[in-house]
This record gives sequence, C-alpha cells and structure tokens, in this order.
Amino acid sequence: MSTFDDPFDAKACLTSGCKCGRHVSQFVHDQEERALAAPQLACEPQLACEPVESEDKRFENVVASAVMRAVFPKDATRRAFLHSVGASTALAALSQFFPLGAATEVFAQGAGAIEKKDLKVGFIPITCATPIIMAKPMGFYEKHGLNVDVIKTAGWAVVRDKTINKEYDAAHMLSPMPLAITLGAGSNPIPYTMPAVENINGQAITLAMKHKDRRDPKTWKGMKFAVPFDYSMHNYLLRYYVAEHGIDPDTDIQIRSVPPPEMVANLRADNIDGFLAPDPVNQRAVYDGVGFIHILSKDIWDRHPCCAFAASKEFVTTAPNTYAALLKAIIDATAYATKAENRKQIAEAIAPANYLNQPVTVVEQVLTGTFADGLGNVKKVPDRIDFDPFPWESFAVWILTQMKRWGQIKGEVDYASVAKQVFLATDTTRLMREVGLTPPASTSKSFSVMGKTFDPAKPTEYVNSFAIKRA
Repeated sequence: MSTFDDPFDAKACLTSGCKCGRHVSQFVHDQEERALAAPQLACEPQLACEPVESEDKRFENVVASAVMRAVFPKDATRRAFLHSVGASTALAALSQFFPLGAATEVFAQGAGAIEKKDLKVGFIPITCATPIIMAKPMGFYEKHGLNVDVIKTAGWAVVRDKTINKEYDAAHMLSPMPLAITLGAGSNPIPYTMPAVENINGQAITLAMKHKDRRDPKTWKGMKFAVPFDYSMHNYLLRYYVAEHGIDPDTDIQIRSVPPPEMVANLRADNIDGFLAPDPVNQRAVYDGVGFIHILSKDIWDRHPCCAFAASKEFVTTAPNTYAALLKAIIDATAYATKAENRKQIAEAIAPANYLNQPVTVVEQVLTGTFADGLGNVKKVPDRIDFDPFPWESFAVWILTQMKRWGQIKGEVDYASVAKQVFLATDTTRLMREVGLTPPASTSKSFSVMGKTFDPAKPTEYVNSFAIKRA
C-alpha cells in the first residue's frame, strides 16, 4: 500500500509481504487464498494513487496509516475490524485514544524540504549562548539536517546590524533586542521574532576588589558601571536593583555599554567600578583576581530570561522549514543543557578559542554552579545559570515596562500585542512537542522581582508604581 492511501479502506494492505504475514509476497498469499474462495478479504492491488481532496487530507492519511500499523500489526485483524464497524466508527474510536489532529499538524509542519541547509548564526562569546554554540560541536544542527556556521561576533550592535543586513540568517541576541528592533527603538523598525530563550539566570553584579567593603548599594553614588548593551536584561536589572535601594541610575551613578569580552580589562584598568554582566565574565574577573561577585542575578529575579535565539520575520516566513529545523536544533540542545550531568561535557565543548576562549575551569564553575566568589568562599548554586527555551509572553511585557520606565519607548504601548508578535510562544509550544518535550500549558505567568509581584495583565499600573522612573 502507498503511504498516502486510505488506512480506513478494508480492501487496502498496510504492510509489506502479505496480509497474514506468513508469505513472502501478496502474490504467493493470493494463490493460496484463491483456493479458499475468500475474495472479499483479498487485498486489491493499488495500481494507481487516487487524488486526495487536499494536502491536509494527504498528511492526515500518512499519520493515520502509521497509527493503524501500530494498533493493528496484522492486516487481517485491521481489515476484519473495519468490515465489522466501518471506517467512520473506526476513525472516531481511534481519535479518542490518539490525537490525530495534533499529530497531523506536527507532521505537516515538518514535512516540507529544508529550503536552505547552509546557515550562518552569529553569537557573542558568553555562556548565555551555550545552546547555540554547543549545537555545532555536539552535532545538534546536523541531527536536524542543517550545516550551521556559528560565528563569534564582537558586540551586540554588530550582531544586530549583521542580522538586519542578512549577513547572518539568525543570531544570539539579548532578549530585549527583538522587541527594540520591532518597535524601532535604537534602529529602524523591522519585524523581528524571538522563538526561544537561550538561558535563564546566569548574570551577576561584580565589583572591583577595592570595593569589597562597599557592599551596600546605597553607598554607590558616583560609581561607574558597565552593562553589555542599552537594550539588555543587564541594564534593566541593574537599574531595577539600584533604584530599589534609592539610587537613581541616570543621575547618581554612570552606566555605560561595554562589550562583554572587554569588561574584565576595563575593571582591571580601573575604568569602571563594577558591572552587571553575563558569564563567564563575572567568573573570569574572580579567576584573574580583579573582582568579586556581589550578587547573582537570580537573587534579583530568579529564573529571569537573558539571551535569546532571534531571527527576522522575513526569515521565518520565507524559509519556514529551515526555521523550524533550526529552532528544533536549538530547543534540542537547550534540553540537553538543562541536565546537570551534561554540564562538564558542555564546558569542554564551548571553552575553546573559536567559541568562548576561556579556561575550561572558568566555564565549568559557571555551568555547574560550584564556584569561587572572589571573597574566599566557594558557593554551590546549581541553577546559577539554567536553560529553558520557552519564551513567556509575560517576560516580554516586563521588558517593555522597563523600556517604558526608562524612556526608551514613548507614547502608548500595546504590551500584550507586541509580546505576542515577537515572543513566538505558540511556535515554541508546537516544536517542543515535536522534539519530545512538554511545553507549559499557558504562554504567560506572574513572577516576582525583588519581592514585588508582576502582573502581566496590568503593565501600565506596574510602570506607574515606581518612584524612580523617566516615564
């Protein structure tokens, strides 16, 4: 039987060989069966493929055929069942126990040929990019039919510009960047998407060693801090943290953008007093003896998003099968990275010069969560960095409230609409299921930042609740 033939046709055979499984071919079976005069149960030859009503119907038949083969390994049993109850009753019964509709949708989405197998994906050399980086040396891209060149890039503005100019097909970005690009904050508005979060937690505030007795943020007036980019979780978390301690981030301290690979050198040269940075920058400052970890970002907001996998809306719509394969590879790698027993292996894979260019011990301390803090202590925080690909729309709403709070976006903001447009939670839900993962039941959730609950349904009230703000 052809894969595309009707699995609910009692006259068709689903299996190779013969219908009873005892003969090498249907021809041999038929010769024996003729003697029994049972033509009503014979498999009628399928000499031509009948046209189907639509492509959706074709996919439905493919999925149903696979399920019927599993339920009825022997054709004789299947066909006897169909003769007894009829095709429509059989379909209804099968649908009660197996989600044929959902399975057909997944199959249809993944059935098309990959439009472009050779891809370029840009990344910044930080542990936030772990799934994107490790997917290359550990074979996740190849597993999903892609040949991906992951390209180390100097800074976030460069990543943004190269992706916009189509030098990169997709990129490792800070999770606020696709929102900013879509809204035209800091660049011309271009529809962008963020279908997967790369990491959660994984940042810290690190101070120069000379400030080890200056741990109260209320004493930080006049200090100079670095963040990787204006449109970054680092900028928003640093601003949130100091503002909660009564420090105005725009008047009481200085905040400047510094590419992560240059932060430790700037701390050593006394150009800055500290930074809120992605790892392994914080751990490298400790390793080099020039800084100590003041507070992990997870202690500001536990399980906050940081970096993301992002692509233009144009790429998503013009190469949907390539996009799906790329996203599945990222989700697959992210799932592997969530397991503690894999972290040391991952550290060895991403530490080399063409990726993070860091000592393996530095990367290992970050990924395993057993680390020196620079003050003589060894801390054990297993989820210092973690990996969860789901792009909660409420994450996007929170980010937008901070962009609004600090004057990066003006006027009225349709928070929910922008969040849904950019953070593609629906796509991620479908593809997580396809690689065997269980996505959340909802696309939004409430959470707490420094003890203050955030309700994504009330973003305007949230912005207005802060004493220190520009909005």
